[in-house]
Amino acid sequence: MANIQDSAVSVPAEILSRLVSDIFAAAGCSTGEAGRIGEYLTESNLSGHESHGVIRVPRYLHWLNEGKITRDQEITMVSESDVLAVVDGNYGFGQTVGPQAVRLGMAKAAAGGLSLIGLRNSGHLGRIGDWAEMAAAQGLISIHFVNTSGLGLLVAPFGGAERRMSTNPVCIGIPRQDGPAMVLDFATSIVAEGKVLNALGGGKPLPEGSLIDGDGTLSTDPALIYGTSDSTQPLDVRTGSGAIRAMGEHKGSGLAFMCEILAGALTGSGCSKPGVEQLANAMLSIYIVPEFLATANAFAAELEQYVRFFRSARPAEEGGEVLCPGDAEERSRARRMAEGVPLPGSTWHSLLEAAQDVGMPADKIEAVRGAATSTPSG
Repeated sequence: MANIQDSAVSVPAEILSRLVSDIFAAAGCSTGEAGRIGEYLTESNLSGHESHGVIRVPRYLHWLNEGKITRDQEITMVSESDVLAVVDGNYGFGQTVGPQAVRLGMAKAAAGGLSLIGLRNSGHLGRIGDWAEMAAAQGLISIHFVNTSGLGLLVAPFGGAERRMSTNPVCIGIPRQDGPAMVLDFATSIVAEGKVLNALGGGKPLPEGSLIDGDGTLSTDPALIYGTSDSTQPLDVRTGSGAIRAMGEHKGSGLAFMCEILAGALTGSGCSKPGVEQLANAMLSIYIVPEFLATANAFAAELEQYVRFFRSARPAEEGGEVLCPGDAEERSRARRMAEGVPLPGSTWHSLLEAAQDVGMPADKIEAVRGAATSTPSG
């Protein structure tokens, strides 16, 4: 990684996506898979979720080189009925096996109105909101519970000061007839691990008290998670002395526990545990066709009526605004598509370094470098 004082930059979204795609194509992924990785990681940055965006590229390449993630995988069926299925991702890239599992769930729901899909042993699934948006684009409601076994041991339970859980996201997507889908997508920890990584590289500071050391001291120091603040050393989440705290005290801790059981135990992928060297994401997903429960017009009308009522609440602060799920992401996309994707200098340097390491031509790397513009850091 670069020194955290490197200048922040802004990069046009199309160029950033193409750079990431070219890196993974040079690393041996198919054109289709490389394109998906570039698209989904950049989309996460566009949405304002840097934690699941292009900052992940060096780590993905490291796992690929170590054989802990596999190129161009197809999901395999473990068990199946008309409305249920458990599938194995075979440690493929989440950007490849995730859409396959979603398509299976949508097909089963289309036939019977409802489906449940358990995905086990996937590579990092990225921003779970991508999969909710994919279902919503086809008119389906979806609910997703996710956990990470092995390298995902990061979060302390309520009342504890040691890691016992993953960051365990929960995501719900609601389609709309007019306007973008409404997507609620959050980690059950105060911050996602990627936000800690982003902070270590000079990005947005962590909220007060989001981390806890082994002696119970609250902190915002990202080095507690990685065991080092030396940006020249490889990062390993297993070496840190601290943990991320669960959001919402006992409520977030309890919800994270349930994610471990629903996504980890019920799919057969496994719950968080020490001593596992390979990351595996698991996701339990429910897909609902609204028309099977209410007419499309009735559901859509009630949804829009409630959105108007929800937004009409008096702001708590002068000049404030009441936002619905998905509003912040839509605004971020529009702004960053127009202005470029902001990246900490360390993240930008790591992408250019990765491009060089996988053998991309020097002139191509320099052309990409020239497309970035410096921005004020912090």
